Amino acid sequence: MLELDELVKHFPSGGGETVRALDGISMTIEAGELVALYGPSGSGKTTLLSIIAALMPPDSGRVRVNGRDVSALSARDAARYRRLELGYVSQSLDLLPGVPAVDNAALKLFDLRVGVREARRRVVPLLKRLDLGDRLQHRSDQLSAGERQRVLVARALATGPTLVLADEPTGSLDTDRSHQVLTLLTEVCREQGVAMLLVTHDPQAAAFANRVQALRDGRLVSFEPDRDALTAPGS
Repeated sequence: MLELDELVKHFPSGGGETVRALDGISMTIEAGELVALYGPSGSGKTTLLSIIAALMPPDSGRVRVNGRDVSALSARDAARYRRLELGYVSQSLDLLPGVPAVDNAALKLFDLRVGVREARRRVVPLLKRLDLGDRLQHRSDQLSAGERQRVLVARALATGPTLVLADEPTGSLDTDRSHQVLTLLTEVCREQGVAMLLVTHDPQAAAFANRVQALRDGRLVSFEPDRDALTAPGS
């Protein structure tokens, strides 16, 4: 489903030095698999997601999604790839102002010219699973940071993507809400055969992931979390 082949991305820094954000990253994520990626700030995690999303080109290496090299797409084809195949949960909590949560969640469907009634029919079950059933008509300014984050998770899943990239999707959530989001992401992986890469500092996420890897100094390193500390609530 997702194949990363020797991805390299370096950035110049002050003093003539080079930051090796990605330094030969190779990884495969199969359909129905959720992989959690750990790493400190500045380790290259967000850079990696941007390259997979075709928002930034690598210096070298390839990103294949369903066998297609998305790192070589034209701007037009990259935009189509993001609309149709990719669900992206970014750290930004920006929603359209003055627009109810249900329509903010359906934004990508509207972009694909899905009618309002059908788009809402698709996103309402996702919002209810995220405990937002009583917030459907609330505008973005009436939602908490955690509620806005859950609306964005619903938006990322609304189009039935084959690949989901989630950048700290539980960053604004308490333990119970994090459990809800991670449960939904795991169920979508299994039920719909979605490949998912979850970037996180949240140790709870490792209890849900099929595999956990760490990114340090631009390279993937072995990582074995303390499973005794990663028990999901209610288990």
